[in-house]
Amino acid sequence: MHHDHISLFAAVAVAVAILGAWTALDLFGRMRAHLGSARLKWLGVAALVLGISIWSMHFIAMLGFDPGSPVSYEVGLTFVSFLLAVAGTGVAFLTASRPGSKRYVLPAGGLLMGLSIVAMHYVGMAAVRTTATLGYRPALVVLSVLIAVVASTAALAAARRERSQGWRALAAVILGLAIASMHYTGMAAVILAPASHVPHAGGASPVALAAAVTAGCVIILFLALGASILDQRTNVLSAIDAGGVGFWEAALPLRSPILSDRAREILSIPRDARLGPTEIGDRLSPEDLPFHLAALARAMAGEADYDQEWRLAGTDRWFHLRGRLIRSRSGRPMRMSGVITDITDRRQAYQALADSERQQRILINELNHRVKNTLATVQSIARQTARRTPDIKMFTTLFEARLLALSNTQNLLTAGNWEWVDLRELLVQELAPYADEQVHLSGPSVSLNPLQTQGLGMAFHELAVNAAKYGALSAAGGLVRVDWSVDKGVLLLDWVESGGPAVRSPERRGFGSDLIDSTINRSLNGSAALAYPPEGFAFSLRLPLGDTSESVA
Repeated sequence: MHHDHISLFAAVAVAVAILGAWTALDLFGRMRAHLGSARLKWLGVAALVLGISIWSMHFIAMLGFDPGSPVSYEVGLTFVSFLLAVAGTGVAFLTASRPGSKRYVLPAGGLLMGLSIVAMHYVGMAAVRTTATLGYRPALVVLSVLIAVVASTAALAAARRERSQGWRALAAVILGLAIASMHYTGMAAVILAPASHVPHAGGASPVALAAAVTAGCVIILFLALGASILDQRTNVLSAIDAGGVGFWEAALPLRSPILSDRAREILSIPRDARLGPTEIGDRLSPEDLPFHLAALARAMAGEADYDQEWRLAGTDRWFHLRGRLIRSRSGRPMRMSGVITDITDRRQAYQALADSERQQRILINELNHRVKNTLATVQSIARQTARRTPDIKMFTTLFEARLLALSNTQNLLTAGNWEWVDLRELLVQELAPYADEQVHLSGPSVSLNPLQTQGLGMAFHELAVNAAKYGALSAAGGLVRVDWSVDKGVLLLDWVESGGPAVRSPERRGFGSDLIDSTINRSLNGSAALAYPPEGFAFSLRLPLGDTSESVA
C-alpha cells in the first residue's frame, strides 16, 4: 500500500515549525536573561511554545497523510505525544542554558531535544487509527533520529551564540527544518499493510484536530511573542530606572506623555496623577518655557535631538531632559521618547566650584594687596629707623624689634582669618614682656579690622618700647594704664604712665611720633595726641571704627 502527502499542508507545517522555533528561541533568550523563579517561568513558556509548535506541525502535516481509508487519532496517545514534546524541549533548554563551557552541555541538550521530537512523532503515529497497519523501515527511522538530534544541536548552538536577529533567524530556520525533515523522513519510513481486522472507529477527526491545533498554535505563538517584547521593554525600563534615570514617551502629534515612576519622582508628579500634553512644560518657569517650546519644535521637526537642562519651577532642583524623534519605516514621525535625569547635585557642584574659584581669585588678590602693604610697611620702618640711628648695630637691634612686632600683629590677624582682631588681645601682646602689676587694661571688647590692627599694633609697640626705655616701665614702681571706650562708633583710648622718672619734652621728633602721625592721623583717619607732663607720659587716641580703605603711608 502507498500513502500520499499534499504539498500545501507540508508548506504550512514547515511555516508553523519555523515560526514556533523563532518564538521559542526568543523566549529562550529571555530565560537566559533572568534568574531564579523568573528563569524557570520563561523556561516553561519556551518549552510550551516549542512543544506546541512541534506537535502542531506534526498534525498539520498529517492532513496530507492518505492511507486510502479514513484516519482518526486516539486521544490518550495524542495527549501523551504533546507532553513528550513539551517536557523534552524543556529539559533540553534547561540543559543548554547552563552557564560555563563544559563540552557535554550542548550535545546533551541537542540529544534531548532531538529525542523529544522523535518521541513525539512516533507516539503521535501510534495514535493513528485507520484500516491499515503501520510498519517502519529501520534505516529511515535511524536517519530521522539522526536528523532530529544533529539539527537540534546545531539550532541550540546558534541560539547560544545569538548576538543579533540574524543569528536567531538562522537558529529558527535550522530548528524548524529539523522538525519538518525529521517528520517527513519518519513518514518516508512508514510501511502500510492491509489490516487483518477493521479497527474500532472513533477518536478525533484529523481535520477538526488540525484546525484546533492550528488556531491554538497561532494564538499561543503571538501571545508568546507579545510577552517577549513586553519583557524586553520592561527589562530596558528597569535598567534605566535602576540607573536613577527616568523614561518618558509621547505619541505625535504631542499627546499626554508616558512617564516612568522615576521620571514622575524627578518632576514631583504623584504616581496616580493624570498627565496632560504639556505636563513637562508646565513644570518650568515662565522665563524658560519659550526656550523649551522652541527646542521641542526643532526636535519634532527632526532638526536635532532635544537636549536641555531646566530648573524645576519653585524649587532649587535641576533636571536634564533628553528626547529623540522616532519615525515609522516610511519616515512618518510617530512619537518622541527620551530620558530625564536629576542633575541637582551636578549643578550644585558646578556652582560650588565657581564660588570656590571666585573666592580663590579674591583671596589671591587680597594676598597680593596685603603682601604689598606689608612690604611697604617694612620699607617705611627700615627707612625711618635708618634715618635716626647712628650705626649699624643700633639699626639692627631696633629694626629687628619692630619687625618682630609687625610679625606678632600678623599672627593675630592670621588667627582671626584676616577679618577682625580684638583690641585687648593686641594690647596684651605688645605689653606681655612686662610685669602684670605694671600694666592695667580696662575697656569693652572692640573689633579692629586688618588695617587698624596693623597700624595700632606698631603704635602700641613704639609706646611700650619708649615706656620701657624712658618711662613708667623703666622703674620698678611704674604703671601704664590704658583705658578705652566706644562712643557713637568712635574708639576713645587713653594711655597714661605714672611712677616712672620725671618726663621732659623731647628735643626732636622720633620714629614713634612720625609713625603715630602717619598711621593714625592720616591712614586711619583718626587723631592722636602726645603729652609730656612731669608726672608721666600721656597718649590719647580718637579713632573711627568704620571700614577704612587699606593704604599704607
